Amino acid sequence: MLLTLQVLTKSSCLRLTKASICNGKVLRTTTPARFLVSSRCLASTSTNTAEQSRIDINGASFVVDNWTNVTPKILSYVGMQKHLQTNHPLSIIRQRIVNYFYKTYKTSRGNPLFSVYDKLNPVVTVQQNFDNLLIPLDHVSRNKSDCYYINKSYLLRAHTTAHQVDLISSGLDNFLVVGEVYRRDEIDSTHYPVFHQLDAVRLVTKDKLFERNPDLEIFENEWREIQGNKQKQQLIHSSSKCLDQSKQPCHTLEAVKLMEHELKQVLLGLAQDLFGSNIQYRWVDTYFPFTQPSWELEIFYKDNWLEVLGCGIMRHEILQQSGAHNSIGYAFGLGLERLAMVLFDIPDIRLFWSNDSGFLSQFSEKDLYKLPKYKPVSMYPQCKNDLSFWLPAGVDVDAGFVPNDFYDLVRTEAGDVVEQISLVDKFKHPKKGLTSVCFRIVYRHMERTLTQTEVNEIHKRIADACVKNFNVVIR
Repeated sequence: MLLTLQVLTKSSCLRLTKASICNGKVLRTTTPARFLVSSRCLASTSTNTAEQSRIDINGASFVVDNWTNVTPKILSYVGMQKHLQTNHPLSIIRQRIVNYFYKTYKTSRGNPLFSVYDKLNPVVTVQQNFDNLLIPLDHVSRNKSDCYYINKSYLLRAHTTAHQVDLISSGLDNFLVVGEVYRRDEIDSTHYPVFHQLDAVRLVTKDKLFERNPDLEIFENEWREIQGNKQKQQLIHSSSKCLDQSKQPCHTLEAVKLMEHELKQVLLGLAQDLFGSNIQYRWVDTYFPFTQPSWELEIFYKDNWLEVLGCGIMRHEILQQSGAHNSIGYAFGLGLERLAMVLFDIPDIRLFWSNDSGFLSQFSEKDLYKLPKYKPVSMYPQCKNDLSFWLPAGVDVDAGFVPNDFYDLVRTEAGDVVEQISLVDKFKHPKKGLTSVCFRIVYRHMERTLTQTEVNEIHKRIADACVKNFNVVIR
């Protein structure tokens, strides 16, 4: 059985600290993320008054429209940068990975080859997050139910891959991107609306890839002959899904196999660095819109197969639009929380956002290669309350009612005292035609015992908010 500890379904010699890259240019930005939010504009996005139609994030003002679904709770995470917090388990894992790449790839002078970007603005455009990465218009990941949209043109990045094209366009060939990403999801011990990803890209040209075999080529002869020809776009975009696991039409098999070998050797070495040299592993063919061929690396850990990361050979269309026409590259991405939960035995993803000294004092950066196992500070009891309500006429769980909307409402009203939510009952009245749903909400504070009186008050706020926002009738 595959162990799913996935927060989704999936120093430096050159460090960008106080800058943002946009359209291939390095631009100065403001100091660490701060935001100003008008709660009125979030509560009523249909209002057209100037006072209620904008959101300010990181010093930039954004127009609110019918795509806006960010909440004050979600915006409160912007700028926290847990991956850079001293002695935080996410920072420790980040440093382990960065150190591994510094050690593995060096310039002729012995300097690190990879540069690191860990403070990039999480506000990105739809083009950066989707279009640049060849994600189809009908792909489920674009849905409002999956992403936190600021408006129809901007969103909080759903993956750090969103910065890939901008960084390559600025002239970078080898880089790591680390930062928080935002996705609407269910509520349980392994899912959270904000988590952290590390993304990497490595590009090489013919003279580097075939240094010992200069007669070999990266690109097929037929493809090279039509460079600059109008047929080029037709050839490159001939397969939108890229399901062929052997190679892309433009690449030679020799080039792909060499890149695949390097990619898998490096990532296997990373897994061994983190989990030990004697791990059992396997490569699983998969599909990503932005790589072809693509793989997932799984390791056998504690009697289960654990997915560690996804990777592949970058789609050449991405390199072309970035100006890297003569290169071939690989890319991979992984979730820091997923690795940290396993390596530190952290049982609940909410703990990564705790400021409790009993939690944070257990971890130290003094020895990055001595990872302690988390010891519970205390086992606070759970409080379980059910919430049942009738949905409006014509609305069903599968038509009109989005559970992720309910989860966001709960997060807004209750914060992190909610440990888990599950849909325990669904009933359609045979005569009235109305649908009733029942959600079981498990409350547990990470740092103290909740009283039933407190829970009841929070539960009532959630119920009242459901009536106001979803026009439901509490049962």
